Amino acid sequence: MSTSGQSGGVAHYFSRLGPTWLAGAIAAGPATMASVLVAGASFGYALLWVVIISALFGALAQYLSTRLALATGEGIVQTVENRYGSIWAWILVIDVVLAAGLAQLVIMKTLADVSALMSGFDARLWGVFWAIVLAVGLAGGGYRVAELGAKVIVSAVVLAFVASLFVVPIDLSTAATGLVPSIPAGVSGALIAAGVLGGAVHITIITMQTYTVRARGWDDSDRSLARFDIFASMIVAFGLFSLATFLVAAGALHGTVDAAGLDAIAAAAALEPIAGTYAQWLFLIGLLGAAVSTLGGNTIVPPFLVADKLGWDTDVSDRRYRTLLAATALLSAGGAFIEGSFFQLLVLVLAFGLVGTPFAIAIVVLLVNDRSVVDETPGFALNVGAVALFSVTTVLAGSFVQDEIASGLDPLTLFVVAFAVAMSIATVALLGSQFVSKLSQKETPAESQL
Repeated sequence: MSTSGQSGGVAHYFSRLGPTWLAGAIAAGPATMASVLVAGASFGYALLWVVIISALFGALAQYLSTRLALATGEGIVQTVENRYGSIWAWILVIDVVLAAGLAQLVIMKTLADVSALMSGFDARLWGVFWAIVLAVGLAGGGYRVAELGAKVIVSAVVLAFVASLFVVPIDLSTAATGLVPSIPAGVSGALIAAGVLGGAVHITIITMQTYTVRARGWDDSDRSLARFDIFASMIVAFGLFSLATFLVAAGALHGTVDAAGLDAIAAAAALEPIAGTYAQWLFLIGLLGAAVSTLGGNTIVPPFLVADKLGWDTDVSDRRYRTLLAATALLSAGGAFIEGSFFQLLVLVLAFGLVGTPFAIAIVVLLVNDRSVVDETPGFALNVGAVALFSVTTVLAGSFVQDEIASGLDPLTLFVVAFAVAMSIATVALLGSQFVSKLSQKETPAESQL
């Protein structure tokens, strides 16, 4: 039951925040941190425009998803199945499971490798340890455990990077040139741009929002609280985090490190002006915290959608859901056995997720404009923003795929291309079917008069 009418002012609002903080915890994770750091180190301020629109578009995507959840009281898979049928619901589930599953493995690799760097113990042992901790914590407390951890860790990470802005020299006049949209060449500019945007506009957090809003028990009377939650989480917390990290990287790392081979140790140099010899430890602790909070949020996403599709409850009171959640957490231990540098893999995993995101955006936009699903559709300005969100996401995802093809057709590239083709066909088919349906609905009244 909604409690939005209770008094308490700002303190009361903050006590009730949650759904978008969990999304923000995933957005402000190690993958975004790596993408933004690589962007600043590689191109200076050139990709500032992507960093800014990532927070704005991220907030817009979460707001559209929240409106859908408030209006229906359902998870997105159930809504898609009710309106479009089981096949479209399964396509959405598969899209999310692939994007979130790959992210889960790479983020676990990050957590395990960072733990190994800090302790000296084998990363594979850390992977198994963290997977067990994750399984026990989430299966025991579910969403509430992830939400609480997200609020604490994301807030701490944001403060650390914002503080560094006061001591790292920032060239404001040069930074202003980065507000002009362009994708620089070299060091896979399209990949990095897609990774930066993919940190905030990602199918994982867009779809997850409908379930976490429902878990909070919000309804349509909580819309003002939801807007506050989104503003505080995506614009203020995530926006400050990504902007501060980018500006610090551009000011401290550009031209001083090998951006193509940037790793965690080299990236830690960005914090030397405020931490001195402790910069490496400070950076690793921040990276560790971001990875923990992101894993907590990301782990619950595939079980949410799969359970919803199978008709199970999406909380730990349902033993089937609890088992699925624990199994997802335990399987993530496999990420610790992946070879390669986690820093570069983190950028790739966000870009890959962005490829599957236009399909989710199209679904959400169609549903919130469908009067058979919602009582109140978005206004003109909000729909213009939604079209811009879909368009920019599609263009950057397409640029990334083209960049991958140009780099050579290895097995990973073939998988990315196949995934992109499949999701593009699905998106076009969905939009086309709804366009035809709208036309037939308009023609029916005229035909009945003949």
